[in-house]
Amino acid sequence: MRDLNLKAMEYFEAVARLGTVTKAAEELAVSPSAVSQQIATIETQLGVKLFRREKQRLVLTLDGDRMFQTVTQAFGAIRNARSAIAHGRDLRNLTIRVSPSFGVRWLGPRIGGFAAENPDWNIRVDATPDFSAFDTESVDFDLRYGTGGWSGLTVIPVMHDLVLPLCSPDYLVRLRQVSNDPVEQLAQARLIDSVKMLYRWDLWLAGNRITLPNLTYPFRFDRSSMSIELAKQSIGIALDSVTLCLEELERGELVPFSTRFEVIDFAAYWFVCPSRHLNRRVVKRFSDWLAGATAAHDAAARSFLAARGCSFRQGSAAELIDVKPWGL
Repeated sequence: MRDLNLKAMEYFEAVARLGTVTKAAEELAVSPSAVSQQIATIETQLGVKLFRREKQRLVLTLDGDRMFQTVTQAFGAIRNARSAIAHGRDLRNLTIRVSPSFGVRWLGPRIGGFAAENPDWNIRVDATPDFSAFDTESVDFDLRYGTGGWSGLTVIPVMHDLVLPLCSPDYLVRLRQVSNDPVEQLAQARLIDSVKMLYRWDLWLAGNRITLPNLTYPFRFDRSSMSIELAKQSIGIALDSVTLCLEELERGELVPFSTRFEVIDFAAYWFVCPSRHLNRRVVKRFSDWLAGATAAHDAAARSFLAARGCSFRQGSAAELIDVKPWGL
């Protein structure tokens, strides 16, 4: 790339696009001789002719057309990037970091409503399992999954997890053909393990005083979205959060495995940032919108489960597995 003359490429692109040296010189605000000299320089470097003259116009040769297609795309990309950067300076920028499954399954379907209400804001959502280093990264706030209590930061509870075993209706019918006893059904079921959940099968089985012979997890995933998807496909039972799959439950694609067992209810999602970031109007507005959206979702989830005979139990911090970094 050291011998690539970008100015000459710019002159070549203008001539190829406009068809004459004179028009290219006018656009570039240089003399026609300067343009001709740069074209000659490129042809000498490449050892080929890029143009042939037809009447009053310059027409690209085969080699020239190949070069033009590449150069015009490259310059177009540069112009687009420059325009986006310049436009971005004029927008209100908001950068959010969020756990992957929560970002895809909960925030993604809803953030369009917030964007429609705030069309002048440039919103970036970074879905990653890593917490933000606020001192070195340009992130306004995290939506973290975990047990809370991160020191030196403002930590505001956003939403609870409502955890229970979930499966497809077809899979539940197959289990009930084995036995009417949910414990015996579990012994025959394939358990899908979400390894980054705060509340996992080992805790759930122990809390319900269930011992399964030859307990195995044939499927283990580090994303709840994958566990939920496999449960929808009638592959097994996922111990997961209604927070992430309420829509599937409402559509009947998933059902509670058994109402005999209580729903484990605990704070799991948090708004986290340095206290100084709360002084930004954009952060405050998003925080207010988020509080309303999560409250509505939480109420809908609890109402749905209660209507199907589910009861709730508060999960204690002592029985949760603190996942670092979060990856749900």
